[in-house]
Formats: sequence, C-alpha cells, structure tokens
Amino acid sequence: MSGFEFDMVVRGGTLATAAEVFEADIGIRDGAIAALGRNLPRGAEEVSAKGMIVTPGGLDPHCHIEELGQDGTAQEESFASGSAAALAGGTTSFICFLPQWKGHSLADSAPGYAARAEQSRADYSFHQIITDPTPEVLQKEVPALVARGIRSLKVFLTYDPLRLTDAEFLDVLATARRLGAFVTVHCENFDAIGWRIGALLKAGLTDPLQHAWSRPPVVEREATHRAIALAELVDQPIQVFHVSCEEAAAEIARGRARGLKVWGETCPQYLTLSHEDLTGPDFAGAKAVCSPALREKAENARVWRRIQDGTLDIVSSDHCGFSFATAKRAAGSSSYGTGAAVQRPDGMPAFNAIPNGVPGIETRLPVLFSEGVSKGRIDLPTFVRLSSANAARLFGLGGRKGSLAPGADADLVLWDPDRETTIAQERLHHAIDYTPWEGFAVKGWPAVTLRRGAVAVREGEVLAPPGTGRFLPRGPYDLAKPTGRVPDGFDAAAVTWA
Repeated sequence: MSGFEFDMVVRGGTLATAAEVFEADIGIRDGAIAALGRNLPRGAEEVSAKGMIVTPGGLDPHCHIEELGQDGTAQEESFASGSAAALAGGTTSFICFLPQWKGHSLADSAPGYAARAEQSRADYSFHQIITDPTPEVLQKEVPALVARGIRSLKVFLTYDPLRLTDAEFLDVLATARRLGAFVTVHCENFDAIGWRIGALLKAGLTDPLQHAWSRPPVVEREATHRAIALAELVDQPIQVFHVSCEEAAAEIARGRARGLKVWGETCPQYLTLSHEDLTGPDFAGAKAVCSPALREKAENARVWRRIQDGTLDIVSSDHCGFSFATAKRAAGSSSYGTGAAVQRPDGMPAFNAIPNGVPGIETRLPVLFSEGVSKGRIDLPTFVRLSSANAARLFGLGGRKGSLAPGADADLVLWDPDRETTIAQERLHHAIDYTPWEGFAVKGWPAVTLRRGAVAVREGEVLAPPGTGRFLPRGPYDLAKPTGRVPDGFDAAAVTWA
C-alpha cells in the first residue's frame, strides 16, 4: 500500500445502513471495509462522496441472466451485459437461476452454465429451479448442490412444463428442510389460469391486456395461501416471489402472524406500472407482459403499504428480458409464455404466447430510490433493507453483503440524491431493446458504484471488465432453519427421509 493505511478512502459522505444514517469516511483495505470514522488517514486512492448518500451495493436476489432453454439456446441477456447493467444501476451482486427440465437431471439441464456465469462483472450466486423432483434429484443431486454453496431452491406452481404438483412441492420442501436449504415459490394457480385463457381465446380476446385478465389477483392469492399452508405442514421456511397485490400480501401477513417463517418480495413493476402499460399502439403492451401480471393502478398504493408495514421486505427486479423486436412479437418463443403459438389477424401472438418478463436490473434501484426515498414513502434505512440488507440475511450472505460494517465486502453506491433524469433505453446497458420505464422521471441516481473496493462504474461508464465478478457460495444460516413446530407433533418430513 506504499505506506498508506487504506487502499481507498471514500470521504465525506452521508452513510445509510439498514439501521441508521450518519456522516463518516469509509476506509477500504483488500476489497473489504476496514474502518468507518471521521477524518480517516489518507488512502492510496481517494473518492469524494461530498453531497452524496452512500449505501451498500444492491443485492438483487431474483433475476434471469443468460438462462438456458430446453433446446440449448440461451436468453439474450448475457452475464457480461446483465452485470454491466446491474452495476450501472447500483447492484453489485445478484442471484440468478439454474434451470431443470422435466425428464432431465440437474446437471443435464444446465450444461456449461457456471462457466457462462464466470463472465459476470458483478458477484453472483444461484437458485436451483426444481421441476422434476425425482428421488435421484432430491436424494443425490440437491445435496451435492447444497454442498457447493447453492442453498436455495425455486419452484413454480404454474407454467407448463415447470410447475410442480402439491405432492411434488411437499417433497421439495421436505428435502430443503433436511438439508438446511431455503425455498422460493412462484405462486399462481395453473389450472385456474388455463381455464381463464381458454375462455378469453374463445371470446376472441387476445390483446396483451388480456394477459392480466387471465391471471387476476385471486389466482395469486389462492396459490400463495396454498404454498404457505404446505410449508407450514412441513415446517420449511419459504419466500413468496414477486408479490403483485394486496390479496397475496395479506396471506403472507397472516402466516407471519401465526409465527411462520414466510417472507415476501415485490418488484418495481408492481409499484409503478399497471394495466395502462399493457395497452398502446403497435402491440406496445407486450413490453409489460410479466407474471404475476400488472394490476389496476390503485394496486400500486396497496403494495407500497405492504412495504411500509414490513410484510414485503425485499424489492427485486425479476429481470427477465425478451427484446420487443424479436421475442415479444414472436408467438411461442419462450417457455415463459403460457400457451401454444396462437397468432392474431395482425400476425402478432395472442397474449398467452407472449414471453413473460420485463428488463429491470439497471432501473430497479433508481426507481425504488426515487419513488420511495425521494417521494417520502420510505426512509433511507428502509431503502437499504429493501435493496440489499434483507436479501443478504434471507439468502445466507449477511455480514458480507448489504452492510457498511467493517469486514463486509466494500460494495458501495454513491447516490446523487438531487439528480433528476428521465429513464431512456439509449442510456441503459442491458442487451434488451426496450425498457418499460421509458420516459419515467426519477430523482436520485448512482454516480459511482464500487464492487469490492474497486470503482466499477463512474457516471454511467462501466469500468469493471467481464470476468471480475465472483461466485458467492452460501453456508448454513439461521433464517433457513425450521421453527420446530409441526401439526400434532408428528414430523412427517422426518419420516419420509428415514
């Protein structure tokens, strides 16, 4: 360090943690936070944070990056481009998905995916999707996965061929409990959605707006209730992904009131977008097709209230990008669509064949900061909890990510809280050809992003090269442990593994 006590000092900022806001310098050594204090000694490198708010780097625990299809193709958002977008938006680490396809082992479903991830500029980890929980998968492959530090499983209660039956879901829950793994769930009722889709198509209703009509809040509420009930039966902690409405959030609140280990996340699209974004000329509504679907405009305020009362304590991006010029306008182009390749008279796909998902890994934090902090809906510590700290705790990265404490990775974002800008596709770094937040005005933007003590982005210029991100293995942690309470005192999960 050439006689300097610190490799870098971030000086004169207003620091925001998950608990408090205060003024201090940050001393960084060997990629980690070494000291917090006033008037720290000079570092080998100095970064001025005067007039800035300094937060931990964002942790996005739910994004789809370069995900592999069953036919061997990969989504167009590569690890190099997706991680560039993440860093530019203040996200320094993320958790994405290893796929499994029915009839295939875990290894056969994701050949070479870990090697692809090595091109990431941001730190990363994985959730393992389980679609075919055979004895071989649950008793051999999942334990080996957990031993590698991949400690969370993702299940779908909808989408064919991804969904699990209730019996299969119970087997996954029991396996996770035995291994100390965590389970995340996409909660929508498959059969109810299929029934609604059939009726809508028969009635000739095929626009993108009808995607939302095919899966109203009741189908999300029912599946959320069912997922929580089955997790309670097994005594397995779960998180409900991408909660879009008050009805589903209320089920989580009731479960927590009963002392269950159940958590909920939401996404910026459910805080800002609505049915209005599913309409427009030239098939523009397809850009906002995602699942769960966007809701009526009034639902945005209800979801914000569930953030404010703590029911929903993580905001992820659920970044799942499909370009508008190609995939969104091509029927049946993705397994994330919900039906066969049905075309309308204008040549566009019917709503049920539009690939589900929106790009948002770069805009997640600016939208949350602007709509939350700048507009007074949440304070800075709440922003930190929603954007990084709670996800770090929930997924076994607490103490390393989402923190400004000594010993944590020096992942920092220097926010200019007064910068007003309008989101525009031309300034974003993702590989997708649009953003659903085009023209959206925000106040507050990341000026500098540091990843493990190195400047990764400065004023929109991505400096971190591909391949500099690191895999984040996750060991055992308390939040993934069961409560110890089972109905009637009979532990069925233990018997199934005896």
